[in-house]
Amino acid sequence: MPLTNDIIQCKLTERFGDQLTGFEQPYGMLTFVAPKDLNLKVMQFLNDDETLKFRFLTDLTAVHYPDRKGEELAVVYHMHNLEDNIRLRFKVFTDIQQPDVFTATALFSAAGWMERESYDFFGINFVGHPNLKRILNVEEMDYFPLRKEYPLEDQTRIDKDDEMFGRGGHIGN
Repeated sequence: MPLTNDIIQCKLTERFGDQLTGFEQPYGMLTFVAPKDLNLKVMQFLNDDETLKFRFLTDLTAVHYPDRKGEELAVVYHMHNLEDNIRLRFKVFTDIQQPDVFTATALFSAAGWMERESYDFFGINFVGHPNLKRILNVEEMDYFPLRKEYPLEDQTRIDKDDEMFGRGGHIGN
């Protein structure tokens, strides 16, 4: 029997009960939310279960949700079962004041680079990571540039003509 999203969800629910929430299937990809303290247990189960066989960590990234008080940052995991060619996504949320999430480097060595990038741009502290330091930005940087805490443009600039950017004024007048 081919592996389906329904089978995956059923097995996850059998193992973790109502601790996993928000099951959806956008564009056919099973997606759910796990508590951050279960991230490794969920990945280990997905990897070890002989029916599921999610043994490839395709991607690990972060997202900033500034309006979600107490869970402003999310770590997003994409995993792939190469035998059945099926993927899934799950998220864990953490507080921006203490953005601690357990590292997945013991399960997937490739997580090391992806976690470093998520730390560099979002400030996620991957607890237990063997070399958590900036990977693309300079060490002296004291902020995390992909957080939505800063305006997209410098509002004090006077050298910009808004009409050139399609804002303000009317073309053809």
